[in-house]
Amino acid sequence: MITGTTKLLGVIGHPVEHSLSPLMHNAALAKLGLNYVYLPFPIEPQNLAKALDGFAAIGVVGFNATIPHKQAIIPLLSEIEPIAQAVGAVNTVVRKNHRWIGTNTDVEGFIAPLQLLDRDWSQTVAVVLGNGGAARAVVAGCTQLGCASVDVVGRNLQKLEEFRDSWQDSPLVVNLQIHQWDALPKIIDQANLLINTTPIGMYPQIENSPLEPALFAHLPKGAIVYDLIYTPSPTKFLQYAQTTGVIAIDGLEMLVQQGAAALKIWLQRETVPVDVMRQTLQQQLYQK
Repeated sequence: MITGTTKLLGVIGHPVEHSLSPLMHNAALAKLGLNYVYLPFPIEPQNLAKALDGFAAIGVVGFNATIPHKQAIIPLLSEIEPIAQAVGAVNTVVRKNHRWIGTNTDVEGFIAPLQLLDRDWSQTVAVVLGNGGAARAVVAGCTQLGCASVDVVGRNLQKLEEFRDSWQDSPLVVNLQIHQWDALPKIIDQANLLINTTPIGMYPQIENSPLEPALFAHLPKGAIVYDLIYTPSPTKFLQYAQTTGVIAIDGLEMLVQQGAAALKIWLQRETVPVDVMRQTLQQQLYQK
């Protein structure tokens, strides 16, 4: 029940109406029996600074930031945690001592399902499709895992070069190579870990894949193919991958784990009901 003492959490974005974060967070809060509510806040870019002032005024405990605010919010915060500085993006903000503190739990969310696998990451070549904001968390995650190298593939050479150069001042030591899309046939046979960070395959492009089916046959034996998209499940990208016998991972676990990491920060708890968060999303997405 909402009462006069209910504490506020939420997610800001534009648009944000599609977000599944309220579902999983409110399920977890209910399971814990806490008097909190997590709400979606549609904030247009020009209103971001005003929104933070308003959140401070009404005592918002913390919030997630999604597109288009993950980078724009950085200069408005009092402090940025090292992982968010390294990634160059903030997805989680908490209010402490009248100050907004920003961090990034996307990296933790990305690597969570990979850490369950028995792998020597020091021998792993990661190939990342796309060079947008999501790719930044993936590169940081692959570096934290200890991957031998990270190859980022994109279509625009200027943007690829800017992406590569942006890591030069990062506290993370990133062994990063960039390639244009037509180089994929030459490098895919080295890809022990192949990650799609592009929106290709997401609604309404659900019949599309960023890779042609024939290319998956060139993946090394035992490769991992990871799509950050979580609906539809599986995407065409993962369907094609599964025909070659690789390990396939979709984006649902990343969504759950980044959310759980954020909830631990806001509630100052070491554990939260991750299973409840996951089951709530699975029921919403797959069991209609």
